[in-house]
Amino acid sequence: MPDKILPPVAAKKPHRLEKHGDVRIDDYYWLNDRENPEVIDYLNKENDYYREMTKDTVGFQENLFLEMKARIKEDDESVPYFYNQYWYITRFETGKDYPIYSRKKGSLDAPEEILFDCNEMAKGHSFFQLGGVSISPDNQLAVFGTDIVGRRIYTLRFKNLITGEIFSEEIENAAPNCVWANDNKTVFYTRQDKKTLRSDTIYKHKIGSDAKDDVVVFYEKDDTFHISVSKEKSRKYLVIASMSTMTSEFRILSADEPDGEFRVFQKRVRGLEYSISHFEDAFYILTNKDEATNFKLMKTSLDKTGMEHWTELIPHSEDVLLESVDMFRDYLVIEERSNGLNKIHIKPWNGEGDYYLPFESETYTAFTTTNPDFNTEILRYAYQSLTTPSSVIDFNMKTKEKTVLKEQEVLGGKFNKDNYKEERIWATAQDGTKIPVSMVYRKELKQNGNNPLLQYAYGSYGSSMDAHFSSTRLSLLDRGFIYAIAHIRGGEDLGRNWYEDGKLLKKKNTFTDFIDCSRYLIQKGYTSPQHLYAEGGSAGGLLMGAVVNMAPELYHGVIAQVPFVDVVTTMLDEDIPLTTGEYDEWGNPNEKEYYDYMKSYSPYDNVKKQDYPNMYISTGLHDSQVQYWEPAKWIAKLRSVKTDGNLLFLDTNMDAGHGGASGRFEALKELAREFSFLLHLEKIKS
Repeated sequence: MPDKILPPVAAKKPHRLEKHGDVRIDDYYWLNDRENPEVIDYLNKENDYYREMTKDTVGFQENLFLEMKARIKEDDESVPYFYNQYWYITRFETGKDYPIYSRKKGSLDAPEEILFDCNEMAKGHSFFQLGGVSISPDNQLAVFGTDIVGRRIYTLRFKNLITGEIFSEEIENAAPNCVWANDNKTVFYTRQDKKTLRSDTIYKHKIGSDAKDDVVVFYEKDDTFHISVSKEKSRKYLVIASMSTMTSEFRILSADEPDGEFRVFQKRVRGLEYSISHFEDAFYILTNKDEATNFKLMKTSLDKTGMEHWTELIPHSEDVLLESVDMFRDYLVIEERSNGLNKIHIKPWNGEGDYYLPFESETYTAFTTTNPDFNTEILRYAYQSLTTPSSVIDFNMKTKEKTVLKEQEVLGGKFNKDNYKEERIWATAQDGTKIPVSMVYRKELKQNGNNPLLQYAYGSYGSSMDAHFSSTRLSLLDRGFIYAIAHIRGGEDLGRNWYEDGKLLKKKNTFTDFIDCSRYLIQKGYTSPQHLYAEGGSAGGLLMGAVVNMAPELYHGVIAQVPFVDVVTTMLDEDIPLTTGEYDEWGNPNEKEYYDYMKSYSPYDNVKKQDYPNMYISTGLHDSQVQYWEPAKWIAKLRSVKTDGNLLFLDTNMDAGHGGASGRFEALKELAREFSFLLHLEKIKS
């Protein structure tokens, strides 16, 4: 890469920010205006700098892209699932970026009906996303949403699936969340606040009417909650869910009575979390009631739904987290998590012997998938590991026979899972906590400290980062990289307490866990600071920002995707999407205790005069979750104070949002840029 090109310098325009008597001066606050031509000019200059500095790697990036694309079966399709008289299939065609949604009536040998060809729908748009697809109970109509900006704001439309006609009526500023009542003419949908993008209102729409006449069914006034609407698997109840980080509330209505009034299932109580499932003459409730930190399963009648009527079915366990349940005519299926691993628990309703599906690896992911039918003995689930491509499996819960319906194909003829080793090790955190780390690498690798290693983590919102297979990752593994997932606190990998110990005033555990895992990997000879790389996105980008402030000497390079790094300023701005709903995750900085704690780790506020690793930072101009100006301000501040000569890039997608490019192969190009960054630092050129 060239070394004589000067990076762009953002103008300093001091802006005073004061809270609790504490004054912060933000020199780059002015970047918070995507309508300002000077802002767009700065972002374009950063993009130009990145492209100019990496022009020698463009050919390698293209080769990486083609290499990764060659492993993917282009003319691929999902395993069909049967629902309400039809088989539903999602497929891709060779050379096309977007999926085609189709169905076949009654039999897989029936003629194919194209529901949505997203390749046609995406024409003329640099970004396209289909969402909110819901089909009427009589199978004749569909509601669907499209986003052509990447800000996750959808326009809903209606399609006659018999004639192909798309109706003229449109619903703008909607979320991709719609459900039909059983009358085939009433649709319930969610709208968002135009500024914050919080889903806050449920509307009722009658087919053929004007959207401006739609009726508000429910408005969520508490801005720390977001809402959604769905239909129970039994198809008998419509459900409105109001959810915050630590409190939930549900409303139910007979799907046969769309003009009736939703009734509260159990009114919200701060700290009470629950979810509901309808089966026959009862509701089943997964809840943390009575300090059941890892949740328990309870049951109640259809008409007495308050928690005073709930009776216990599966008690709370200190060692087993109950994650979800699925109901069948003869079986209850529980997804559990213990010792950091997924478990699928089968319980016959008649009590004749419960059991677990057998999984042998320690670096796998298993979960139930599409199971819309009550009256079946077949459970469909997915399985994959760090070395095993994803499989979709039908399991007969009575005979215990399993049928692998599909295993992800890795094309090119070079992949053999036996060439790779997967393992789980346990690092010790500074407070003595054992942190699991899942790893995969080629079997011939030696623990001599010279191996490049990419360490990934997320560590927020209770999101568990399960071990999964990636065909694109092979481009690193086959060039000598180790890939490691650090299952740090802030996720829910080892149960609910694992999450509680990595949020609010314990958030720094997330960062120190990651650093302690890095030190352990170095100590055990898997890698060294000259060959260790870190990666995280969104809240995981916050993690990256924190660790490079706290322990920059451990990492040769860092990838931060759409990073949430300006924590204090963002959490004080109630007009920014997601902010108020995040108070139970990060704390409310309007309270001094949380303000002080946030400020002590906020990456942007803690940039200091020191050496930093080589860094590649990406964002999207239209990102609705982490606004583009957070990484833009961060990189501007880093440039002004860091004392090293290492690479520092900001790569802004001027057409996309939080998820990056919308086409499946366009996304591979973004990945190729990240991989080429790492491989360049390792002096690997082919």
